[in-house]
Amino acid sequence: MNQVLELEQAILSRAEQLARQFAEQAEKTKDSVLREAAERLRQREAREEAIARALGDRHYRQRVQAAELKLQSNLDQVRWNLVRAVEARLEERMRAMVEDGTAYREHLLELFREGARAMGPTSLVARANADDREYLVSVLEPLRAELPEHEIKIDDRPIGTVAGLLLLSSDGRTRVDNTFEGRLARLRLRLQQVILERMFPASLESANPFTG
Repeated sequence: MNQVLELEQAILSRAEQLARQFAEQAEKTKDSVLREAAERLRQREAREEAIARALGDRHYRQRVQAAELKLQSNLDQVRWNLVRAVEARLEERMRAMVEDGTAYREHLLELFREGARAMGPTSLVARANADDREYLVSVLEPLRAELPEHEIKIDDRPIGTVAGLLLLSSDGRTRVDNTFEGRLARLRLRLQQVILERMFPASLESANPFTG
């Protein structure tokens, strides 16, 4: 009988020992799970924070770029308005010069001589607006005498130009456009450069309020 009791006591003792071991192991496992869960949570929060920061930075850069593009567009519009304003003033000056008959007619003849020299000895046809054509017809013989190496003809059809003239070789292969519009077109890039240099402040051109 005593042996049975001793066996039962041994079994109970062993069970208690195993229970304590399992409880300790369970506690360790629980602590480990909690630590791992906390670490995963920390890492996830760090990733979410990094993503949010990256998205915020990207959104900020996009806003800055949009503002810079808008500023550049406004600056381009200012440049264009200045070019148009200067061109309009140039046309006004040209029309005023035309009104000064003597000075303008000498200018017109000089354009004729310049164009004829550029074309070299050849047969040429001069085209101009109605008023200038009429004047060129009146001085045609003196022009022929002055430029004997050229066979000169004044086209019967006037062209639409503020001032100046267009010279064409008789075969149409060579042309010298000394109309106001033609010369303005050739000078447009230089004109824009002058506007930027003289009228558009360099400090405004280079300033960037988003990076300064």
